[in-house]
Amino acid sequence: MIDLHTHTLFSDGELLPSELVRRAEVKGYRAIAITDHADSSNIDFIIPRIVNVCETLNKYWQILVIPGVEITHVPLQEIPRLVRFARKNGAKIVVVHGETISEPVIPGTNRVAIQASCDILAHPGMISREDLMLAKARGVCIELSARKSHSAANRHIVKLARPIGVKFVLDTDAHSDENLVSNSQAFRILKNMGLKEGEITLVFKNSEDLARKSAKKLGIKKPILY
Repeated sequence: MIDLHTHTLFSDGELLPSELVRRAEVKGYRAIAITDHADSSNIDFIIPRIVNVCETLNKYWQILVIPGVEITHVPLQEIPRLVRFARKNGAKIVVVHGETISEPVIPGTNRVAIQASCDILAHPGMISREDLMLAKARGVCIELSARKSHSAANRHIVKLARPIGVKFVLDTDAHSDENLVSNSQAFRILKNMGLKEGEITLVFKNSEDLARKSAKKLGIKKPILY
């Protein structure tokens, strides 16, 4: 399993990064991104600390630990600046909190996040066909969420995005170890969305490609990814 959207005590998660990563490794994870919630109040605080702990864990453990961030509930005008800031300061996976139907996300967030070329648009809710076409053009991955509170729109996303050829990734949006899933659980989750086996394999490959790209940026090579 490769999971590119998780949270720790640096935002609203329950565990220290080290504990979350250790529990993920025991569950069979090959790579995990720490992507705590950020806006202009804390992005300069959490990214250096996430970068530091990822660097430490990557020295000693087989699992690839990727420093990232989830830009969350910010004014639309701030999204491009925060995406640039996150990348400049060491975030290798930049997630933007999309227009999930379970939260009052600002309308237009999906579009602006894609225009800002984030890596992953998380739980984008009832995303439009136009935004999905833009995501394909910009190379932005669209998240299918394993998290119960965000998963209601998954079938809508699959139905609309499948003919367009948008890249999907499956993430847990884990806030505790109970939210982590095994590879077989991930397969079942995607199958229940109506994806065929070949499509599921491609979803896993999309996550693997992002993980390898991140590892390259970090200047490390993890045998577990190859």
